[in-house]
Amino acid sequence: MRDSLGVYISVPFCRAKCTYCNFASGVFGAERMDRYVEWVCSEIGGARAAAERMGAELPGLMDTIFFGGGTPSLLSAGQMRRLFEALHGEFEVSAGAEVTLECAPGQLGEETLDEMLRQGMNRVSFGVQSFVDAEAKAVGRLHTRELCLAEIARMRAAGIADINVDLIVGLPKQTAESWRESVEVALESGVPHVSVYMLEVDEDSRLGREMLASGAKYGAGDTPSEDETAEWYGAACEWLEAGGVRQYEISNFAREGHSSRHNVKYWRREPYVGFGLDAHSMLRSGEGAVRWANTNDLDAYLAGAAEDVFGLRAADAPEVEVVGSEQAFEEAMFLGLRMNDGVDLERLRAEFGEVLMRGAVESLGDVKQAGLVVVEGGKVRLTASGRMASNEVFSRLLVGAPV
Repeated sequence: MRDSLGVYISVPFCRAKCTYCNFASGVFGAERMDRYVEWVCSEIGGARAAAERMGAELPGLMDTIFFGGGTPSLLSAGQMRRLFEALHGEFEVSAGAEVTLECAPGQLGEETLDEMLRQGMNRVSFGVQSFVDAEAKAVGRLHTRELCLAEIARMRAAGIADINVDLIVGLPKQTAESWRESVEVALESGVPHVSVYMLEVDEDSRLGREMLASGAKYGAGDTPSEDETAEWYGAACEWLEAGGVRQYEISNFAREGHSSRHNVKYWRREPYVGFGLDAHSMLRSGEGAVRWANTNDLDAYLAGAAEDVFGLRAADAPEVEVVGSEQAFEEAMFLGLRMNDGVDLERLRAEFGEVLMRGAVESLGDVKQAGLVVVEGGKVRLTASGRMASNEVFSRLLVGAPV
């Protein structure tokens, strides 16, 4: 079977920076956006030669394309057209490819929408975070519930059936009642996909720094506790399941046939390549794989030279990590366990051998006894409790970890 590729295009530009955001994104002028698109196109054009220098196999067929950020919908129609021209110059697009655009509600112009539709866009992901206006405003979002619902209707009118909304549990000013309200509005909207993320307190975000300092700016003093956030996440899993939007991965829920094909590639360790700021890649190489990530410094990225590895100067080229059999086994375990379907133990044994499997099975004994995993029909999967303590489960399954 011919290998296919997932392609991620990072667009790090925003109209406003959310208080909780720790991504490599920000508010920049139009001239930097245009220059950035030029460099991403150059990076795409040099991808095949760069992959060869790394000894990696770069498939020529794309079956998923994901524009993430940042707010990729801020790019103009012309800039989007240039990116697609660069992609088509290096890759073939499979019939029925999934093409996703991340959007902030109210920040996708008609011309850009028309161009994306011409280029085959068939999936949109809205960064809603909360359908409660006071919560959205508290973290710097620029939309209202009314606008979000209007945007969902607009995408449907444009012929896009695959629509995702992102929600965050644990936002400042959020209560158990307001969280249920956001989830119920998502269900009532009829969108076929919902992503639920628990707020991460990160010192690289304005909100995180304020919370760690016990301050009050950005609503830091009105942020739910970790226990409340975990409890509300669990409740959302139940509400979405009851509404026909079933969990298929720790943070992702979908109606039948509407899972994100691009994101599933990550959890199944299928080849993907990222272009642009802070973009990550994984390609097969011989018996193993290689991974690397682009710089998260915009100035360094824009100062790169197109002929070097993925658009960066030789001195700033990303460190290429060679993934050996032990690390590949670990990844197959903990990435596979993120999926509700779990991990097929016989498939792992066939791919990695009995020695690595023996240690994993021994480690599974403890977490199984604790009620964090179940083993059924030759598969191991996380329980609801296990998904809440997933990091502990994953650490127990590392090669050489104490059992």
